[in-house]
This record gives sequence, C-alpha cells and structure tokens, in this order.
Amino acid sequence: MQFRSAFPVALLLGGAFGAAAAAAGADPSAAAGEGASRGLIREAAAATVARWDIPVVRNEPVDRFVTLFTGRRSGLMAEYLKRSGRYEGMIRTKLRKAGMPEDLVYLTMIESGFNPNARSHANAVGLWQFMSPTARGYGLRVDGYVDERRDPERSTDAALRYLRDLHTQLGSWYLAAAAYNGGDGRISRALMAETGRVKGQGDADFWRIRHRLPRETREYVPLMVAAAVVGKEPEKYGLGGVERWMPLQSDTVSVPGGTRLATVARAAGVSENEVTRLNPHLVRKQTPPGKKEFPVRIPEGRQPRFAGAFPALQAEAVRVEAIERAREAEVAREKAAERRAEARRAETRRADARRAAARRHRATPTRRAVLRRGSAARTKATAHTRRTVRHTTARKSRRHR
Repeated sequence: MQFRSAFPVALLLGGAFGAAAAAAGADPSAAAGEGASRGLIREAAAATVARWDIPVVRNEPVDRFVTLFTGRRSGLMAEYLKRSGRYEGMIRTKLRKAGMPEDLVYLTMIESGFNPNARSHANAVGLWQFMSPTARGYGLRVDGYVDERRDPERSTDAALRYLRDLHTQLGSWYLAAAAYNGGDGRISRALMAETGRVKGQGDADFWRIRHRLPRETREYVPLMVAAAVVGKEPEKYGLGGVERWMPLQSDTVSVPGGTRLATVARAAGVSENEVTRLNPHLVRKQTPPGKKEFPVRIPEGRQPRFAGAFPALQAEAVRVEAIERAREAEVAREKAAERRAEARRAETRRADARRAAARRHRATPTRRAVLRRGSAARTKATAHTRRTVRHTTARKSRRHR
C-alpha cells in the first residue's frame, strides 16, 4: 500500500486537497437523533483515558504534528474525533479479540479520518485505505457491485490480518505501521542497510532507519503517535468539547440478488440514505445480481417491519423493473432498427457514389489514352510535314531543270 493514504498527504503538503479527499462523504447530520437513548459510547469514551498499549515517544517529529493537530488543523482533528465515535468501539473490540494493541485504531484516523468512503489520490479506498490487489489478497471482494474496502467491519478484519502479518515479518508495531504505508520491502531494505538485518528487534529500530525512508513513510509513525496523544486526551488540547457520533446499530437481513437499497429502505420504513450509510460497500445501491441471496444491513429494530413488508414491495419492484426492462428493450430495438436503416441509407449513398465515379471514369479518357492520342497526332503531323517538305523539294528541282 505505497503512498496511498489520504490524510498524511494533506498534512505533509500543508494543503487542503488530501484533507478534502479524506473528509469527503462526511455526514454531519447523521448523528442527530441517532440512538441518544442508547447511553454513552463506552468503547469510544475509553479513548479519553490516558492508558497506552503502543509505545508513545515524545520527540520533535511527534510534537510537530501534535502542534499541527491542535493549531491550524484543529478543526480537521475535531471532525475526525467526531466521526471516531461511529467506528472506534468496533475497531477496538476487534483489536482486543485479536490480541493486538488497541491504540492501532489511530492508524485508521491517519489513513482516512474514520471515513469509509475516503479515496486517496492513488485510488486507495475505505477506512483502512486498501489498494485493490492487497484487498483481494486479504479476502475482500472488489468489483463493479461490491467494494468491501468500504465495509467498516470486513475491511477492519482484513487490515488487522495484514498488520499482524507485517508485525510477524518485521518484529515491531512501529515498523509494521511504516510498512502498511510504504511497503514491507522498503522497510526491510532500510533495516538491512542500517542494521544488517531484514527484521527489526523492537520499535527503536524505526527511529534508526527513519532517515532512509521517503517523506510520507518517514512521518507516518510520528503522525500515528501524535493522533493517539491528542485522541487519548482531547480535553488537554482544547478538543474536549467535541461530541462524538453514535455507532450505527444495525440488524442484517438477506435479500435476493439485484435488490435495490431503495426497496429495502421502504420495507424497513426508513430513508434510503440510512440504508446506504449502513451498506457503503454496495457501490451501485443494489445487491449484486444472481440467484444467491445477499446480506444487507438495516437499522436496528426494523427487522419485524421489514419481514412483513418486503415480500409485497419486492414483488412490486420486480414487476416495475420488468416493465422498465421491457421499455428499455423496446427503446433499444428501435434504436437498433434506426441504426440498421441508417446503415442501409449510407450503403445506398456509397453505391450511388461508386456508380457516379464509374460513369465519370468512362467519360474521362485515361492518361494512357490521352498519351496515345497525342502520340498518334504527333506522328501524323510529322508525316504530313515530311510529305510537304518532299513535295516542295520536288517542285524546286523541276523548276531548276
């Protein structure tokens, strides 16, 4: 996943482009009225407790980004902290079950700003900014109907497997994080050049090889540590008033292939936007076509209503879709007939042009014929001249006699 995350580029270049890419698709209104009665967000609230399970180094690179997060980019950091409430609890739970440091959640923050629809300049996508080949290599579906890089849970499972593999290979979470950004080969080569080994012996090795890495990768770990420093104690840095979004609570239902999310939303009695927000991986806002049923998330508590309303709505949707397909097929036939008629007219015009050209060809003498006639005329003129000369000479001879 080399140089593909949206957030570091924005910070390193000091411009707004990458930040806008990372923030695209934000839904500020989504938190309003969303489960306020469900109580506190226990997992997200844990981020404000200064308890660390990754090494926290405070040095010049880290402090520089802490200053950036709490200075001119404090608004952006507040937006990311706000969105973190939606996904941080889920990610921390998965990290804990995998026996991995929970504070690796801040890698998601610097990758995408907790935006599952984030897309970088290198076409990396999702919370964890997977490139397509790496995503497929870790079991994610990426095609024209489903892009599981946008699925927060599926992409998190894949990202944790990838990070665990990098940690096993390189021997350090700092080195694993750097390799997540710059590639394991680049980190191994830098280790070999600096230490004579392709595997690190601890997090200190990152700081030893840092000068050998490209700029984005060099700053990646300081970015993650700075995000953790501010994210753990936001009130200490003037961000304590940020109100985090509630997690999206959902149930899962199975629907036939080719079902539109609009139909699912009607059956559940919610807006299409709510269902789309729960299923960002369905890039065409419908399940992939086919006979196999496909799971779709709907807001929590809507399953009974969905079960009662969906069959009739789906039958109606299928009927309407069949009518639309028939209409589209008829339009397509008409267009095809028009194209065939136009092709026949064009062929008639070409045939007329060929016949006209043939007539002009017969009427117009060829160059060879012109040359032959010219040669014959010159020969005739020469013979006439010679006869005239002979006659003149003969007359003169007779007079002299």
